[in-house]
Formats: sequence, structure tokens, C-alpha cells
Amino acid sequence: MNKPKDMMPSNIPYDINIELLLAYFAEGSCKVSFSGLHKRNAYNDLIRLEESSGGKMQLTVGRASLYNSLPELMFHPIDRFDNLPYGEEKEVFDAEYEAQEREKENAHRFFAPIDLMLLRLRLMVRERLNVYAETDKVMIDILGDEITDTQRNNRFIKKTMPFLPFCKTIRGNKINLTLMLRKIFMEEGLSINLLEQSVSYTDDNPRYLSHLDGNIEDIFVGNTFDERTTTYLIHFWPDDEDGELFLHFVDEVEVFSLFVQDYFMAIDETIRFDISCDNAPVCLSDKTNFNYMNYNMNI
Repeated sequence: MNKPKDMMPSNIPYDINIELLLAYFAEGSCKVSFSGLHKRNAYNDLIRLEESSGGKMQLTVGRASLYNSLPELMFHPIDRFDNLPYGEEKEVFDAEYEAQEREKENAHRFFAPIDLMLLRLRLMVRERLNVYAETDKVMIDILGDEITDTQRNNRFIKKTMPFLPFCKTIRGNKINLTLMLRKIFMEEGLSINLLEQSVSYTDDNPRYLSHLDGNIEDIFVGNTFDERTTTYLIHFWPDDEDGELFLHFVDEVEVFSLFVQDYFMAIDETIRFDISCDNAPVCLSDKTNFNYMNYNMNI
């Protein structure tokens, strides 16, 4: 629906919410008429969309007017079709029916300004909600409702939270997954490489080929089998010499790996992180002692 506001829309799904549709058009460019709730049950929210005089859009909405919500006796006699004169039933019935239809039209016309005011209020509420949810904070909170405190405190998961609304797009797409992971680790000063390799797994319940049209990959004998796994090699260079930082990093990556598996991997895919403990990049000087390979560079 990324269309200019002065263009007549096309191919609009008729189950769309009318407030969502009106948010794309300038105020005053649409005329709205209400056709009652019974129409919505049959034709959804938007019943008809057509161009009216002056180039404006005419939207017929299957919603109840305030008229439809008030007692019928306020507008129509409830015994209108009772005790019709003998021999004139058809003529009197038709006349009373036409009178009732005129009363309906007048009632809808009378309540139209109030109906439109209520519609504008709902539209304002939706626009404010859109501003609040512009960063997808609402969806992030919904999707991440069951994330544990340990996961929330993980520095890599914190940087992954903005990607949660796109997990459906990323799941099963190795390119998108790799781009996301590279961005997350790059912000922490780390680099990763994608490796395609087979990993051996052990299963206490061996699988056997139980149908004739199965593939040979679906069967293995014993409890050890090989499976292709999406593996990322993380290049890590610790600053400490006792290894505590490295052990803490391994724990962080393990928690992050389980999180990525739950939200961004297909049900038949497995992700794995291998950590390469590399040496720190060579620096010409350390800005403090001006040393390079134990030689003083302070001239």
C-alpha cells in the first residue's frame, strides 16, 4: 500500500480494517458511509470502494451507525406492518416499506457527523499507536515475553531483540541470518565466518526407513549419525591471560546460540558456534608505553 495519497488504490483486500486504509490518505480525500453491522458479517469491513464526484473516494463501510445502536422505536413504529387493511395489503405494505426506508436514510444522514467524528477518533488512536509501535517495541515485547532474565542480560541477545519482529523473514534464510549475526558480532568487535560442515550427533532412538518412497538420508543404523549443520566460526582474542574472560565468553555464546535456535532457525535446522581463540591484532604502539615487540618506540 505504498501509494501516493492522490492515487486511486487498487487490489485492496476487502477484509482490511478501515482505519488502516484511511491512514494512507489525506484528510478530506474520502467520503465514508455506514451500511450496518449485518453487512460487515457478510462483506467484512470494506464493502465497496469507488471514485465519486470531484475525484474523492467513496467508501461504504459495513459498520453499525449510532442509529443502528439505538432502540428501533425511537425511529420507526414497531407495529408498522400489523393490521394491514383487508384487500390493500400489498399497496399499504409497499407504502409503509418506502416510508421506513426514507426514515432509515434520514436517520443515517442525521447521525453521519457523529459517526464520522467517532471514526476520526479511532483513526487518531491508531495513528498514535503506530507512532508508539514505529520501532516495533510492542511486537518485540510480545515475541520476547518468555525470554528469561539470563537471556535478557546477554549482550548479544540485547542487540538481537530489534530483529525479533523479522524472525519469520530470517528463519530459513541463511543470507539474512548471516547478515544479522555479522552485524551483532561486529558491534562487539568480533568477526564470524560461515562454515558448511557435517556434525556427528548421538541419538538414543535410531531412525529407520519405514516407507518405500523415503530417502536414504532419512535412515541410519545405530545411535550416531551425521547431519549438515549451519556453523559459524567466531574469531575471539582475549585480553586476559588467565582465561576467565574466554570462559565467560563461551557461556555467553552458548546462551545466545539457544536463543537464535528458538527464534531464527527452522525446525529442521541446527545452528552451532565454534570459537577460535586467536591472537590479538598486532599494534604498532599501545599509546601508553609506546612499545612494539618489546622495543621502546618513544623517540
